[in-house]
Amino acid sequence: MSDAVSNFQAFDGVPFPAARRGAAPDVTARSAASQIRTGIICNPKSHRNRSSVEATRPFVSGTVLAVTPRTQAELAAVLSDFAQHGIELLVIDGGDGTIRDVLTAAATVWTGAMPRVAIVPSGKTNALALDLGIPDHWTLDQALAAARDGASIVRRPVEVERAGTGQKLRGFLFGAGAFVEATGLAQRAHRAGAFKGFAVGVALSWAIVQTLFGRASGMWRAGNRMHVRYDSAADAGRVADTDTHRYILLASTLTRMPLGVQPFGAARDGLKTLLVDAPPRWLAAAAPLIVAGSPAKWLDRAGYHRIDTPALDVTMEAGFILDGEVYPGGALTIRQAAPISFVVP
Repeated sequence: MSDAVSNFQAFDGVPFPAARRGAAPDVTARSAASQIRTGIICNPKSHRNRSSVEATRPFVSGTVLAVTPRTQAELAAVLSDFAQHGIELLVIDGGDGTIRDVLTAAATVWTGAMPRVAIVPSGKTNALALDLGIPDHWTLDQALAAARDGASIVRRPVEVERAGTGQKLRGFLFGAGAFVEATGLAQRAHRAGAFKGFAVGVALSWAIVQTLFGRASGMWRAGNRMHVRYDSAADAGRVADTDTHRYILLASTLTRMPLGVQPFGAARDGLKTLLVDAPPRWLAAAAPLIVAGSPAKWLDRAGYHRIDTPALDVTMEAGFILDGEVYPGGALTIRQAAPISFVVP
């Protein structure tokens, strides 16, 4: 989607610096790299990625290719080159935004099954890595060794398709309504030095405070008008097809969220949504229960709807968030994408 601001548009072609004296990959990892055709995508602008870019250099060989794309066009070309080389493992060295960009571009290259994907979490937010059980300190060496050992977890990204254009995005956390403003606060917290789940916690806490003490007609409480239509297979009840103001809409295929919050309830696979009426009722009582994943039945009656679905259609003028990036609104279909096998420890 051309209106989106991509992490890769900020790349400036940072070259691989000279390897540090004495720095060498683990022998196990070197052996794994020689056995698996691997393509590595690095985002050197990611929060902790300078050393990661350098760390790829000892692995580059006839079986390992490492690239730092500077633009979306370069990313697409790199992934096409990887596909032509028949890579068996795609390593993404970056945070959630980098993963979103790579998986979005990869979907146009691998129309069938993708190669396995390994994540080296080096961004400001690493929600997917957390969900997969990948430790924050996981290195390229460890990822390559784990790929050789074969442990993996399957996840299906969230796919957002814009009606009439065929344009698709792939990520893991979609949000609209108050979540857009909350993410803006989280990004300001990032610039202030709050990384990982802490920034998300700060943003959501501030959104709740603004909502609790704001006027019913205020920005936070009034919400955005959304026409939301759930797939017929979903048990959506009275909100199966509605056109009204909503406080927030979240959709994700993650099973674990940062800081242990559980807006979708108990951990489970599949596409899960949280749709909240605007203005939100009894928020002071409901917010702690929503965050804790409480199954209290009165939450749905009060306008806090948790619904699992194969897909849903959303039409709105306001923008939405996918893995930290703001995109323009419109007529959208949100569904589960094809499954991807992720390497895990």
